[in-house]
Amino acid sequence: MNKVILMGRLTRDPEVRYTQTNNTLVASFSLAINRRFVRQGEERQADFINIVAWSKLGEFCSKYFKKGQQVGIIGRIQTRTWDDDQGTKHYVTEVVAEEAYFADSRRDGDNAGTFENTFGNTAPGSMGADFEVSSSDDLPF
Repeated sequence: MNKVILMGRLTRDPEVRYTQTNNTLVASFSLAINRRFVRQGEERQADFINIVAWSKLGEFCSKYFKKGQQVGIIGRIQTRTWDDDQGTKHYVTEVVAEEAYFADSRRDGDNAGTFENTFGNTAPGSMGADFEVSSSDDLPF
């Protein structure tokens, strides 16, 4: 199984480009993700993870995600290689986004507040069309 769940802050605005073969939109950005533990006397460390979002999800990310914003990404890890013009082989590991979520609290005047807070296969808290919670009394916990 290849599934990744990340939450972090965008290090830059998403960069958009289009494929040469079929003109498909692809958005690229990176997330700074704080490590869980801090050694005594050291600063908190972060990992910087490259994210790629294709087509409609890429369009959503490029339109609504901004540098510094906290977001959640669900996707899969992908590795790829290529040779540059000098014949040097390059290796890349990245996350291909399948779902994207806003993770910041909504603020007044924030554009994101007027849209659903997610884009992907399922909404947060959703368990499909056959499951619905009408009130918190229905929850088993």
